Order: sequence, then C-alpha cells, then structure tokens
Amino acid sequence: MVSSCLASPAAACGGSALRLQQQQPRACRVTCLADAGGTGSRAKAAGGFACGLLAAWAVASAPGPVIAAGQRLPPLSTDPNRCQAAFVGNTIGQANGVYDKVLDLRFCDFSNEKDNLKGKTLSAALMSDAKFDGADMTEVVMSKAYAVGASFKGTDFTNAVIDRAVFSKADLEGAIFKNTVLSGSTFEGANLKDVSFEDTLIGYIDLQKLCRNTSINEDTRLELGCR
Repeated sequence: MVSSCLASPAAACGGSALRLQQQQPRACRVTCLADAGGTGSRAKAAGGFACGLLAAWAVASAPGPVIAAGQRLPPLSTDPNRCQAAFVGNTIGQANGVYDKVLDLRFCDFSNEKDNLKGKTLSAALMSDAKFDGADMTEVVMSKAYAVGASFKGTDFTNAVIDRAVFSKADLEGAIFKNTVLSGSTFEGANLKDVSFEDTLIGYIDLQKLCRNTSINEDTRLELGCR
C-alpha cells in the first residue's frame, strides 16, 4: 500500500479554518484561512498565531538533505571510537537532525550487524561510503542521514523512519523497507535491484522520483504502483 499524505494538522486554527486541498492525485496542501470562523481582535490574533504555527510546521516538515548544495562535508572524525557511536546513536533532535556532536560513520563497516543497530536514532549521521550489508536496522530513525555511496545490500529497514535521507549512488540491492516511513528521501543513481517496498509509506512526488530509477525490477515496480 502506498500513501502520500504522511501527516497533516487536523485541528481548527483557533478562530481560523484549516483547509486540506487536493492539488493532484494523492498530494495534499494545507491552507489556513484567518477569520473563517471568528470575529473581533482576539479571534484575529488567535487565528494569526495559529497560522504562524502552521507555517512553521510546513517549513520544518519540508524535505531537504542534511548537506546543502555546494556545502562541504566536515573533515573525517579522528575519534578512534567513532564507529561504535552508532550503537548509542543520537539522544537529542531525533526529528530534525539536531545534535551536540557529529555522528560520523563514514567508512565504518557494520556488515551483518544483527544486534546493536536495531531501534537506534541515527539522525543526521554521516554514512557515506560505510557498509551496512546484511545489518538489522529495524525501527531505526534516520532523519536527514547522509548516506551517499554507502552499501546497504540486504539491510533490513522494517518499521524504520527514514525522513529526508540521501541515498544517492548507494547500493541497496535486496534491502527491505517493509512498513517503513520513507519520506523526502533521495535515491539518485542508487542500486535498487530486488528491494522490497511492502507497505512502505511514501509521498506521491517521492514515488514519482523513485519510479524513475532504472535499476528497480518489474515486480518492485508493480509493488510500488509505478506507471
């Protein structure tokens, strides 16, 4: 099952009305209309405040990679235990990748790791050129992770939350995204052969981009609903 509207505020805007508008098949836009149901200065103020909160929510939830275009990655960490930091993960900023120390997992090898990555928060982790082949990464949180060129062959991402991650040029052959939230993530040039997207929650625009990947086989294209 493929879904597009991942989350939308559904409450009234305190003196304003919240409108969900259908822009195209399975894609939603949220509009807050001030003074739709209230009168007087207090109602207007409440409506304006609520609409401000709604606007902030929309900006925060917009897709965007952890590394901006043209921005260089930080130097590789010299911490000898930097790879083991993945077994602890981030403890703050799970949703937006805020951290007190860079989680630098570049070039680390977690192949066939079955115990220590499950359920970890790896938000904003630098994963480029790392190996996670055969690893159990069920229920991980990977908001804004940067995994360009990483290897995830046969990795199990069941029930994971992967939001705005960058998998460009990554090798994901045989990876499992069963019941995974896969919002705003990019897969340009990635190997998606034999990947399972069973019951993946993915936006309509993200799905269109994903379906353009030529490495996806026919069975997977049918599973995703690619046209």
